[in-house]
Amino acid sequence: MKKNVATIRDVAAAAGVSTATVSKFVNGAQRFSPAVEATIKEVIARLGYRSNPLAQSMITGRTRSIGLSILDINNPHFTSIVKGANRVALAHNYTLLLVDTEENADRERPLVEALSRRVDGLILFSRMVESEMDWLMDLGKPLVYFGRPTRLPLQWVSSDDTRGAAMLARHLLSLGHRRFAYLRFARARRDHDRLDAIRACLAEHDLDLDVYEGGTPTSAEGERVCSAILLGGNPPDALICYNDLMALGFMKAAQTLGFSLPDDLSVAAFDNISYGQYTSPALTTVDMQSERMGATAMEKLIAAIDGKPEPETGMIEPQLILRASTSRRNTSV
Repeated sequence: MKKNVATIRDVAAAAGVSTATVSKFVNGAQRFSPAVEATIKEVIARLGYRSNPLAQSMITGRTRSIGLSILDINNPHFTSIVKGANRVALAHNYTLLLVDTEENADRERPLVEALSRRVDGLILFSRMVESEMDWLMDLGKPLVYFGRPTRLPLQWVSSDDTRGAAMLARHLLSLGHRRFAYLRFARARRDHDRLDAIRACLAEHDLDLDVYEGGTPTSAEGERVCSAILLGGNPPDALICYNDLMALGFMKAAQTLGFSLPDDLSVAAFDNISYGQYTSPALTTVDMQSERMGATAMEKLIAAIDGKPEPETGMIEPQLILRASTSRRNTSV
């Protein structure tokens, strides 16, 4: 026999109060005397009443949902960000709704606009140029942005790419490397900070940097460009990749070509994805604190939704992770 589901009217009748009182109590819209609140709580527990989320959102104007737009769910950097954001969302009784734009800037606006109508606030990654992002200000929702906006007054969270790249370059310099290359992904804003920091560190030692363009931030792209980097006229003895995925693809292809890593070439990158510690050799990387970035962004957004906005800035310090893919320069090469 089907069990009857308790309604708000059942709760009101059993507690001896009006349905409006139960509704306001359940949705946090009004406080009542301790005795009344204790009675309502007891009846709700006894009857097993569950509020209707749709009705609740109609009353409060809150969906208890937060939207997160990421660039590629296949990239473990973003899955770690989702994990951090979701942990904080659950702790505050929010549901996380996810959009994956698949590294396609043309999809971003329609997907984010549709998402914004279903949530109380948004956390956003974007490949769009900032001059084309004014529409974000018209969404009418609290928003936290990953990266450092230069003109839009947005709350933001970012790991310090300049510091992270400088730490990596200085580490490789300390190992005696002198022929440097960088495999970049120019569509990413953070790529420019990394490139500038690497060049500045090398300039202090009167060293040049060979720059190679990557079309996508993927392992397949790292594998594709490997021969162009290693089989040219002046191959590097140290390579820094935009992210770990590109580095892992490059390392696979380099070993297939017969190169020994790190004897012939030191390789390092950014993100500290979990796969990097299981490769042979294990990958030296800069931990950009991906999970912490997601958690921090969610904390800032929930504070803004509650009318308690935190400072706009949210810079997170990276950490250099030393592994076997970098070693002292082989002077015989």
